[in-house]
Amino acid sequence: MNPIDACNNETPPSDNAGYEIARIRKTQASCSLCEDYAARHAAKPVAVMSCEGACLRGEISRQAANILCHELAREQTVRVCLGGAFTKNTGQRSLVRNAGRVIAIEGCPIMCATRSMQGVIDDLKPEVIFTDKSCSFDQSLFGVDEMPEPDIKACAREVAKKVVATL
Repeated sequence: MNPIDACNNETPPSDNAGYEIARIRKTQASCSLCEDYAARHAAKPVAVMSCEGACLRGEISRQAANILCHELAREQTVRVCLGGAFTKNTGQRSLVRNAGRVIAIEGCPIMCATRSMQGVIDDLKPEVIFTDKSCSFDQSLFGVDEMPEPDIKACAREVAKKVVATL
């Protein structure tokens, strides 16, 4: 199979309703640092979620979100912890739920960040930016170790700059 096609083939849903069902064990644990962060950034108008995949596209997405939120648009954007927002209804999920605008920087058409959060926020309709379509790199590469780190950073910065232009 062509590596590019590998990211574009959709597997049919495993059930008639078209949903994956995930059971996530509830926890009483919390992170005060995370909650303080969410409270400090709650007024920012744009929440940014990112693919957190271990592949090259996920790494570009993750770095692009960090450059966007922590460097290029610090005053307008807040970087969301996808794991925290998806697995527990606390401050991170509130950042997404209450933002005037939600941007999902996705590595590929599987759209893990978007689909995960739509599983816990029914009416969520983020603006989706695909890193694999927003910067130039060899699309046959998959692993993070298949591209030099400076090239990954350059691609991530290119994606982040394109998002900043829309703010």
